[in-house]
Amino acid sequence: MSRKLPRRTFFGLAGGAGVLVAAGIAAPRLIAQGSPGTGELLRSGLPLPPPFQVPLPIPPVLRPQRTADADHYTITQRASTAEILPGVRTPIWGYDGIFPGPTIESRRDRTVVAHHRNELPVPTVVHLHGGHTPAESDGYPTDLVLPKSGWDAGHTGHGMVDARARISDGERDYVFPLRQRAATLWYHDHRMDFTGPAVYRGLAGFHLIRDGEEDALGLPSGERELPLMIADRSFDEHGAFAYPSLDRTLRTTPGVESAYVEGVFGDVILVNGAPWPVHEVAAVRHRLRFLNGSNARRYDLVLDPPPPGGGGFVQIGADQGLLDAPRAHDHLPIAPAERYDVVVDFGRYPVGTEVTLVNRLGTGSTAQVMRFVVARRALDESRVPAKLAEIPPLPREQATTTRDFSFRAGTVHGRAGWVIGGEPFSPDLMSASPRLGDTEIWRFVADIHHPVHLHLVGFRILSRGGHEPGPFDGGVKDTVDLAPGESVEVIARFDGYRGRYVFHCHNAEHEDMAMMANFEVL
Repeated sequence: MSRKLPRRTFFGLAGGAGVLVAAGIAAPRLIAQGSPGTGELLRSGLPLPPPFQVPLPIPPVLRPQRTADADHYTITQRASTAEILPGVRTPIWGYDGIFPGPTIESRRDRTVVAHHRNELPVPTVVHLHGGHTPAESDGYPTDLVLPKSGWDAGHTGHGMVDARARISDGERDYVFPLRQRAATLWYHDHRMDFTGPAVYRGLAGFHLIRDGEEDALGLPSGERELPLMIADRSFDEHGAFAYPSLDRTLRTTPGVESAYVEGVFGDVILVNGAPWPVHEVAAVRHRLRFLNGSNARRYDLVLDPPPPGGGGFVQIGADQGLLDAPRAHDHLPIAPAERYDVVVDFGRYPVGTEVTLVNRLGTGSTAQVMRFVVARRALDESRVPAKLAEIPPLPREQATTTRDFSFRAGTVHGRAGWVIGGEPFSPDLMSASPRLGDTEIWRFVADIHHPVHLHLVGFRILSRGGHEPGPFDGGVKDTVDLAPGESVEVIARFDGYRGRYVFHCHNAEHEDMAMMANFEVL
């Protein structure tokens, strides 16, 4: 059987105001900002392989079936098996039966119609994370696609009734207009109460948007552009993904065993579904699109050895696309669902150098992520210009409303869980109703680590802890990481589409245990 570490308590300070208390939880303890986040380690039940033995997989790019009026794709959600640990077969749930799912590459303003067919034994919901999407295709958590094989277990794990839910039998078209800048997006399951275990089993993939502004920059491309989904997992003694669901069938009872209400940490670091992979690179610039696809784990990425002179990561983009100008970093802190678009110049290393991507927030098996081997010299015609993109300003003065939201532990249906503004999620509870085109400031306050994600809109970070934004807060974001006791202000313009959307913590265990709220654009 899989083994876990002793129970860790998880309460912190909310806005510096004091210690929060909720029923059924152990005594308070403040978690350090330099921690891997909020979670409990679930140890694998079989021997783990040595690192840097498996080649880095690159998810296949899906080709559209029709392109006359829009780019049409068909994706089948189905059970399969994969050799993730060498010599071991692991059951997965995958888009087209693979993990990560196939990558979709799109052009700005070019509509994508993604036809999803559900051949899994449970309902699913598809959310294009970072997409500016009409409400009917955004992946509202009760807008279920029921299994093709039929379903008789109700529509949500908590027995909620949502009169506005859009229920589909077996298949559904998701329409993504993509009226947005080039960016690294990703798609994943978003089913009410069961997002964590479904994504853990493999339901996640990249969706990249490109445009002419980005094309003109001369950035590294082709085989020198690498999408990298970093995700921690644990395995049971048979090689299956180990996840402590209360209901392992994912049919009725939501949530995890009480020891894991903080979040689930795995002891194997996967990149594109491979454990601690290795990848040969030429001694030239490479574009690395980092995505933290973990349920709860935070990372702080560094290159070992660092390149001469430091600044090994040149950030060119954030969650929602290019920065205005590049920023050099020696390390990259990345919370669940965040993305960094960076350039690494491997030409700064001698040929033969082994460059390890290290996780400074990990220990033991989680302290390393992958390895690059600088294998050869090559011509490099790429560049990183001093000016990247025009980003229209969104100053504080344009906001007409300021709203406050606390993210903290609470009681949900008589059990320990997580709440926003003191309330667990309900489809009928509306926490904000901005009008189309309004600009608002939303202030988030956290008790412990919470990566907060807004659907529909991108935002700018105005302040962190009452001070100026930090060095990693630049550009347009859709997910912001909050440290224990921290407050963050973001500003967003609610344009594009009317309808009902959600915002939530992207620690998937917190989200599944009710840390989600509605807003409706009127």
